[in-house]
Amino acid sequence: MPSNPIDSHLLKDQFGTEAMRAIFSDEKLLQNWLDAEVALARAEANLKLIPEEAADEISQKAVVANMDFETIRKGIKETSHPLITVIRELEKVCEGDAGGYVHWGATTQDIIDTGLALQVKEAHQLLLDQANALLNVCLKLSEEHKSTMMPGRTHGQHALPITFGYKVSIWADEIGRHIERMEQAGERYLVGQFGGAAGTLASLGDKGLDVQKEYNRLLGLKQPTVTWHAARDHYAEFSMIVAMLSATTAKIANEIINLQRTEIGELEEGFEMGKVGSSTMPHKRNPMICEYIVSLSHVVRRKASLGLDCMIQEHERDMAFWQTEWSYLPEVCILTSGGLDQLQGVLENLIVHKSRMEKNVYITKGLIVSENVMLGLGKYVGRQKAHDIIYEASMRAYEEDRPLEAILLENEELLAYMDEKTIQTYTNPATYLGLCETFVERVLQKWRTVSC
Repeated sequence: MPSNPIDSHLLKDQFGTEAMRAIFSDEKLLQNWLDAEVALARAEANLKLIPEEAADEISQKAVVANMDFETIRKGIKETSHPLITVIRELEKVCEGDAGGYVHWGATTQDIIDTGLALQVKEAHQLLLDQANALLNVCLKLSEEHKSTMMPGRTHGQHALPITFGYKVSIWADEIGRHIERMEQAGERYLVGQFGGAAGTLASLGDKGLDVQKEYNRLLGLKQPTVTWHAARDHYAEFSMIVAMLSATTAKIANEIINLQRTEIGELEEGFEMGKVGSSTMPHKRNPMICEYIVSLSHVVRRKASLGLDCMIQEHERDMAFWQTEWSYLPEVCILTSGGLDQLQGVLENLIVHKSRMEKNVYITKGLIVSENVMLGLGKYVGRQKAHDIIYEASMRAYEEDRPLEAILLENEELLAYMDEKTIQTYTNPATYLGLCETFVERVLQKWRTVSC
């Protein structure tokens, strides 16, 4: 019976994806351990350290279908050892003397770490695929709305007019950088583990490095420079990058939540009949999917910090923190995958209220472009004096709830330098969008090939 929302039959669709859960399933974990044992046997046979026939038999029998899960579960509990029962079960199903060559020269952590590395490799690729898909939908949204004017906000208040496409291009660029981070960091953390009892490969003599190289080649992992039993920075880096990706999903979702507020109403999660916002208020259309995404990221960011704790290891091997990875890494990956999947759906079905965006630009009756007027006037009287003049006019516009243009047309000092037509131009938000469209094009040019 599941006791975690990740695996809950009722809640799992809000907390993860089936694809990522499969990567971290018991069946996949056990098969990865068996695959590591097979790669070890194959590598040693290729280098004439064990008989070829033994490697063939181990390869043939090292499949999950040949393993008794209940025997392994009980064995782990009774022995307090995560792998010894698996080794015994594999040895038992192998015919002849092949079983005697299982786990030759290895230590438990070699197989456990490599099994996790194989899981991380698959999770890494799935997250990359999801990030690329999210980048692609952001690029499309950014291009579609590169000229859709809306209020830009700083400190929660109207600042200057921007375009919605410009806002989304910032999201896209951030996602693109996460993709770059994952691709670059994968060179460091997609590494296999094979070092023997204390990491020195003493058990294989002068063949140790050759076996290690072949072992990793067969598994599609990178060979480490030195054994990393007690160096866990690989997974600390992986978890931090995944947490950053998750944080970006939360930021985007939180922005949509804020812009869906009734009094703002510029964005809205896709709606279809049957989606319920409240059990007691029938009128509610709440951004509930975005709220799920934000809540998942809270958990991811807290769990990912355990990667830093796991870096504190003792001597040449230490299980006290090492086994923490078995818990936090699957959870971080599953929750982040869930957040990416849900945000993909939100953005693909996002309702953009263009008319509301434009209407909101004019809420402050021209104050949103006070900087434009100030800089225009500053050409004649200097920036600081212009600031004081426009500041007084702006505060009067606030207090009297009148358009800034009307207040400015009553200012004799200003009229000495600007005529009515010039003032109207400076107070028109559409003339002060800066490089919004240019920035959209720059982001499209940089990342479009990445997301295709």
